[in-house]
Amino acid sequence: MHSKLTYKDAGVDIDAGIKFVEKIKPLVNSTRRPGANTDLGGFGGLFDLSKTKCKNPILVGAADGVGTKLRVAVAAEKYNKIGIDLVAMCVNDIVVQGAEPIFFLDYYATGKLDVELGKEIIAGIAEGCRDAGCALIGGETAEMPGMYKGEEFDLAGFCVGVVDRTKLLTGRDVKDGDVILGLSSSGLHANGYSLVRHVVGELGLSYDSAFPLNNSLTIADELLSPTRIYVKSCLNALKTRGVKALAHITGGGIFDNIPRILPHNVAAGIDFNSWEMPQIFQWLAEVGNISHQEMYRTFNCGIGMVAIVSYDRVHEIKESLEAFGETVYTIGKIIPNRDGKQVVKTNRDSWAA
Repeated sequence: MHSKLTYKDAGVDIDAGIKFVEKIKPLVNSTRRPGANTDLGGFGGLFDLSKTKCKNPILVGAADGVGTKLRVAVAAEKYNKIGIDLVAMCVNDIVVQGAEPIFFLDYYATGKLDVELGKEIIAGIAEGCRDAGCALIGGETAEMPGMYKGEEFDLAGFCVGVVDRTKLLTGRDVKDGDVILGLSSSGLHANGYSLVRHVVGELGLSYDSAFPLNNSLTIADELLSPTRIYVKSCLNALKTRGVKALAHITGGGIFDNIPRILPHNVAAGIDFNSWEMPQIFQWLAEVGNISHQEMYRTFNCGIGMVAIVSYDRVHEIKESLEAFGETVYTIGKIIPNRDGKQVVKTNRDSWAA
């Protein structure tokens, strides 16, 4: 007679899930902030909106993932920073509307739960939350052997922010003559990795090979540099009057993301020589035979966030961003939209004071 079947026989270990929750509780607690003080384990995460001190609050939500950058992390067996990417891709989308990220939830799905590997991933998520100043108030860990093979996994993140209605950033006040500032990226961030992986595969390289432009790093080290979180620097800059719009430069690059914050009657005149494209992008363009147009539409190419600011406030706003560790370039100027194109290649001589 056959023994009675259990959920574990089907590949789902409930005890491992319980152990995992206990393991990550200290990590979750490290992200607490005013408004989020509940213990992990409830059916839903709680947040007291009154603790934000917004008189007329508007909630801003964002959801994202890490994309195929996960494949690089799995191949290189480096998981400690991938959670930062997950948080960054969400909170950077929140702050561009003038909102402060207040809480975050993750969705971690895997074929077989490895408690220690999972803890390493959540540690990265908690680090990202602390950097962004938002609380990790819950999430979901799903063990699904029918969906994922072995210890394969996927990540998704969900973030909510809050902004006072009077301070919501929409870009509607952007006008001819405003200045465009570019905030330096920390590398590829989490976009374009299908193309990156294709290039690495075509070259027959392994992720543990030395990075050709810096032998002290492996290719994986360079590719897994975590996405920069711009929340605190941008919130600090927003205290200064004159920030009219922010754009998170993700998939689509400068050409597709800046138009999302521009009125139809203006365009962004960008001098693409006003900053130096970091070495990882130069290398990809060269070895992958990728055109500059394709590079700038696929990757951030060294500019991870854009701020459009009043001409008379440029110096003050630039200083406020630099005070929080940003490297800031003046990359362009808002000009009239004459031909329907909202990002126009130009040169500094045409707009510099």
